Amino acid sequence: MRVTKRTYIAIRVLMYCASNSDRLVTKSEIAKQCNSSENHVAQVVNQLGQLGFIETHRGRNGGLELARAPADIRIGEVFRAVEAPVPMSDSFSAADTSFPLVAARQLRIALDDAYTAFFEQLDGVMLDMLVGDSRPLMDMIAPTSPSRA
Repeated sequence: MRVTKRTYIAIRVLMYCASNSDRLVTKSEIAKQCNSSENHVAQVVNQLGQLGFIETHRGRNGGLELARAPADIRIGEVFRAVEAPVPMSDSFSAADTSFPLVAARQLRIALDDAYTAFFEQLDGVMLDMLVGDSRPLMDMIAPTSPSRA
C-alpha cells in the first residue's frame, strides 16, 4: 500500500506537536521541519483540526497543539481518517469479465484482508510510542541542510 504525502505530513505534524507539548507550534516551523510547503502543511493542519486531532489558536501568539494526549491517538486512526479509501476490490468486480469470477472473488478477499491487517497493525501504535525521547526525533525529522563546498 502506498502512503500519500498528506498522510506522511499528518503524522509528522502530530509527532512535532507531541514533541513540543509545552508550547504552541506554528505551521511555518512545521513546514520547515518537514521540508514541505507551508500551503500543503496548512491544508493538512486544517484537516487534522476538523478531525479533532489538533486544536488551532488564531492570532499573533497563536499556533497549534494536540487536542488529545499522545497516548490516546492511534496511528491507524490517523491513517484511516487522512488516507483516501483504496478501492482495491473494484478492479475485481463481477462486471470485469477478464477474470474468472472465482479467482476475482478470492483475490478480492485476499486484498481486503491485507488492507484490514495493515490498519489493524497501525492501531497498535500510539503517537506517544513514536515520539518517546524527542531530541533524537527532532534531529531525525529536521530537514538536512545541503553541504556547501
